[in-house]
Amino acid sequence: MHIERDQELLQGLAANDDKSLETIYLENFPMVARMVLQNNGSTDDARDIFQEAMIVLYEKVQEGDFILSSRLKTFLYAVCRRLWLKKLQGNSWQGPINEEVEETTAVEDTLEAHEEKDQQFKKMEASMAKIGEPCKTILEDYYIHRKNMQEIAERFGYTNAENAKNQKYKCLMRLKKLFFAQK
Repeated sequence: MHIERDQELLQGLAANDDKSLETIYLENFPMVARMVLQNNGSTDDARDIFQEAMIVLYEKVQEGDFILSSRLKTFLYAVCRRLWLKKLQGNSWQGPINEEVEETTAVEDTLEAHEEKDQQFKKMEASMAKIGEPCKTILEDYYIHRKNMQEIAERFGYTNAENAKNQKYKCLMRLKKLFFAQK
C-alpha cells in the first residue's frame, strides 16, 4: 500500500511533477525538521538538509534503475540523518551519497519511535487545548516559561507559593486524565 504510493510519488518526482514534490515535502519535512532541531540544528539547517536529500533522491530516480527497498519516509529520514551527522562532524557534506542506506532497520526503529513521540505530542497539545484556564496558563508558565511558584502565585492571586503548587498539581492530574482519555 505505502510502497505503491511511494513509487507513484517517485515517478512524479522523476517527471518534475510539482504536486509529487509538494506531497513529499509536506509529508516528510516536519519529521526531518524535528530530527535536526533535536540535534542542535535550526529550521534553516533542516531545509538545507532536506533539499540536499531531495537532490540525492531526484538524481537516483533520474537514473531510472532506482528501487526503493523501504518506505520513502524511511529512505529520506535515513539520508537526512546521515547528512546531518556528517555536517555535525564537520565533514564536507556536499556531494552525492552513493552508498546505499544500509542501516534501514535501525532507521525504521528510530522513525517508529519518532512517529510515536509525534502522536504523544499531538495528544498533549489536544489535552492542553481542552484543559481550560487557569490550568493552561499555570502549566505553561511553570513548564514552558520556567516561572517559579511565587511568580505564579502572584500572577493568579494565590495567598502563597504553596497554594499555587497545590493548584498546579490539580491541573497536572486533570491534564493526565485528559491525556489518557484520548484514543
